[in-house]
Amino acid sequence: MKVGLCLPYMERDYHREDILAWCRRIDQGPFSSLSCGERITGYTLEMRMLLGAAAAVTERVRIVPSLYVLPMHSAVWAAKEIATLDELSAGRVTVTVGVGGRENDYRAVDASFARRHQRMDEQVATMRDIWAGNPPFAGCDEVGPRPVQPGGPPILAGAMGPKAIARAARWADGLYGFSMGSEKEQTRHMMDMASSAWCEAGREEKPYFVGGFWFSLTDDAENRLKNYVFDYVRNFGDDVARQLADSMTRHTPEAVTEVMGELDELGVDEIFLVPATADLREIDELESLMAKAGWA
Repeated sequence: MKVGLCLPYMERDYHREDILAWCRRIDQGPFSSLSCGERITGYTLEMRMLLGAAAAVTERVRIVPSLYVLPMHSAVWAAKEIATLDELSAGRVTVTVGVGGRENDYRAVDASFARRHQRMDEQVATMRDIWAGNPPFAGCDEVGPRPVQPGGPPILAGAMGPKAIARAARWADGLYGFSMGSEKEQTRHMMDMASSAWCEAGREEKPYFVGGFWFSLTDDAENRLKNYVFDYVRNFGDDVARQLADSMTRHTPEAVTEVMGELDELGVDEIFLVPATADLREIDELESLMAKAGWA
C-alpha cells in the first residue's frame, strides 16, 4: 500500500518557508504522493498555485490535486492547467475530480450548482479531447501544452455514493474514497461499490482505489484534530460539525497505525493522509510509525 500526504492548505500560519519545507520533506520521505485540496470560501491557500510550487521543488512524488471541484471551472482551462502541471512535474500528475458539496464556493465564483454531476461527466471528456490535441471548436487552434503523460494524467473520481460511483466508472481510472475517520467497513463498502460499478460498466481493469482520513500526531493532537474537523465541516451546521469532530480518534500513533493496517488488509492501493496542523512534527511522527510498521 502506498502512502501519500496532503499539504495543510487550510492553516493560517502557513507561509512560503513552511510550504517549501513540507514539499521537500514529503519528497524526501517514504511517501508516494503529495496532494492538496480545493476550497474557495474559508481561509485556504489556492490549490493550483501550491501544487505548481510543489512540482518545481520535488523530483519523485506524484503531484495530486485532490480534488478539482471541476464544475466550478472551465473544462478547457482546467485541461490547460493540469497539462502545464504535468509539464512542470515531468509527468508526475494524477488528478482527482469531484463535484464538492459547498454551494457557497460555487456561488462565490459565479458557477452554477445545478446539474454538476452531468456537467462533470462532460467536462472529463472535454479535457481528454484537449489533451489529445483536438481544438475546442471547429476552426480553432489546439489548446496546449500536451501533457507529458500520453493521453493525459490518470483521473480519479472523488465520489462516495452509488450513483456518483456508477457515473465515474464510465470515465475514471480509479476512485478516491475519503472516509473522514477512516472506518474500515465504510471503506470496504466503497471498494465493493467501485468494483461492482466497474464491472457493470464493462471495464476489464479493476479501479485504482485510494482511501484517506484526517489525523494529527503532534502536541495536543486530539484537540487540534477535533478543532480542525469542526472548522472543516461547520458549513453543515454546528451540531453536525461537533458530532463529527468528537468522533475523530486518529490522534495517536497507535490509532493511525491501526487504521493504516486495516486499509492495507482491505487491499487499498494508496491512502492520502490529511494532517490537521502545519507542524512538521506531523511528518516526523508519521515517518517513524511507518518505519516501525514496515511501510517505509
